Amino acid sequence: MNTDLNIVSQKQDRTFFRIAITLSIIVALLVVILNRKLIPVTIAIPDFVYFLPKLNAILNGTCSVLLLLSLYMIKQKNIQAHKNINITTFFLSSVFLISYVLFHYFIGDTHFPEGKPYRGLYFSILIPHIILAALVLPLILLSFYHGLRMNVAKHKKLVRFAYPIWLFVTVSGVVVYLMISPYYTF
Repeated sequence: MNTDLNIVSQKQDRTFFRIAITLSIIVALLVVILNRKLIPVTIAIPDFVYFLPKLNAILNGTCSVLLLLSLYMIKQKNIQAHKNINITTFFLSSVFLISYVLFHYFIGDTHFPEGKPYRGLYFSILIPHIILAALVLPLILLSFYHGLRMNVAKHKKLVRFAYPIWLFVTVSGVVVYLMISPYYTF
């Protein structure tokens, strides 16, 4: 009987792994498509769209604090608080992703002007931010999945990589916003 449960669990893990990878690829492709303006905007830009970059920075900053609080809670062995905080962080990150996609659908990218001070610093933060944001999504999904299933060993193994990357992405997202926001032209 234990072997049967093990086989079912392994099948579920493989299925979720495929889902996580597929979803991550779809999100990455969607972001590329939107950044390249391959989907034309066919409606008027709603007023709320202009607030989305600030909302994204607020969401990223909040997620940064929550990730630190989550680490503190697990170090205190408060598993329920750790779990609740991570669910909240996951939800806020999902809202961020929707907001990010909406903004880039309507507005696209804002470019840091050439010749401005800190342009090199901006790109030295932005480039790893973008790369790591794309790479961390499947790690977050898999960490979340194993955490909810109380597969502690697998969760810990994934979190060793996912946590510092996710924290970097959320903090650097705020920094990128603060550096680029003076150059918004909308």
